[in-house]
Amino acid sequence: MCLAIPGKVLTIEEGSQPRMGSVSFAGVRRQVCLDWVPEVKVGDYVLVHVGFALSRVDEEEAEKTLSLLRAMERAPDESPPSESEV
Repeated sequence: MCLAIPGKVLTIEEGSQPRMGSVSFAGVRRQVCLDWVPEVKVGDYVLVHVGFALSRVDEEEAEKTLSLLRAMERAPDESPPSESEV
């Protein structure tokens, strides 16, 4: 299973090989390869996995996903019981 996180494209380095850009993930900025999404422009949201933008997503979908991730972060730890607790 893989996990792709939505982020907002802040800048694009045109002419670089590979095509790179700065993407914000809830305020954390990372350099991301944008080669696989040539249609993306500044202000768009992309799904990113291990530093590669895999697809473009609309802002509403990106915000829903980010909201779910924030809720998961706040949720209490619900780890399965250990064998000694069973």
